[in-house]
Amino acid sequence: MNNQTKFQAFAAAAMLVCGVAQAQSAGTWMLRAGVMRIAPDVTSSCLSAPDFGDNGSGGALGCSRSDVSANSQLGGGVTYMYTDNLAVDVPLALPFKHKIIGAGSLAGAGDVAESKALPMTVFLQYRFLEANAKFRPYVGLGLTYAYFFDEQGSGKLTAVTNPGGSPTKLSVDANWALTPQIGATVALTDKWFLDMAIAKSFLKTTAHFSSGQHMDIKLNPVAYSLAIGYKF
Repeated sequence: MNNQTKFQAFAAAAMLVCGVAQAQSAGTWMLRAGVMRIAPDVTSSCLSAPDFGDNGSGGALGCSRSDVSANSQLGGGVTYMYTDNLAVDVPLALPFKHKIIGAGSLAGAGDVAESKALPMTVFLQYRFLEANAKFRPYVGLGLTYAYFFDEQGSGKLTAVTNPGGSPTKLSVDANWALTPQIGATVALTDKWFLDMAIAKSFLKTTAHFSSGQHMDIKLNPVAYSLAIGYKF
């Protein structure tokens, strides 16, 4: 191999290394697509008076409370590397559909309502290790705005809030929440990567019923995401 051939081979290898090194460097954009699951960690207050589901036993089980089911949807997101270590990330997903389940004195009643949720979050992330590292763990802190829509009550909800009356409708307040996050990326090639993350939003809201009652709820949802991404 002559010197010119050696130089060309070295240049090609250097370009490849530089390409890898720039994969998560300042100015890099990253797109990803995959699946996201939101699992609420619910604590609810008693339904405000009159609570027709109150069994009179007193205590936590003596009033109508609620739980909320988990849901999975197609998700993904966009990340911009502001520096080699600092990034701005915006997760994206289809709206989540959650069932509102009876708890407390309503335990065993099953689904009493349902609602769709669209959480919108912007994260500031710190990514550890070098920009060309194959495995890059990160931590993030985000601000989330959770919007709820298409709320629907069931006959069971009416029986608890307005027995014998017109069907009870409900609405769930939108609200802001802080969302810490941990995650990691694993390079599959110089362009493709695997992204895994867990985040928890400290989210409080209130459900309002057309019958006049309300219920305060700590949703505190945990979000799990797994996605394949591309860097450019």
